[in-house]
Amino acid sequence: MADVDGSWDCTVKSPLGDQKMTVTVKTDGATWSGNVSGAMGASDISGEANGNTISWKQQMTVPMPMTLDCQATAEGDTLTGTVGAGAFGSFPLSGSRTGA
Repeated sequence: MADVDGSWDCTVKSPLGDQKMTVTVKTDGATWSGNVSGAMGASDISGEANGNTISWKQQMTVPMPMTLDCQATAEGDTLTGTVGAGAFGSFPLSGSRTGA
């Protein structure tokens, strides 16, 4: 089991205020799958895994349709990363492991 596997309570600091979400991760070699749920609903996600770092693309529809480019790294029970929102720039993501 990779250190990044598990469920994470995350917050993204966006111009629209703090966006709370829960990300669940299950790695399998150089890839991972899981889901994300929050105020904007829930969706299955998957992406690349490199050690304790995961990356993924996520579709959002509110407040406008766009693809978010996300990356996060686990260190112990802390997850830190960024969410890229195209022309709107990049926003910090932070999280903590749940059930640890």
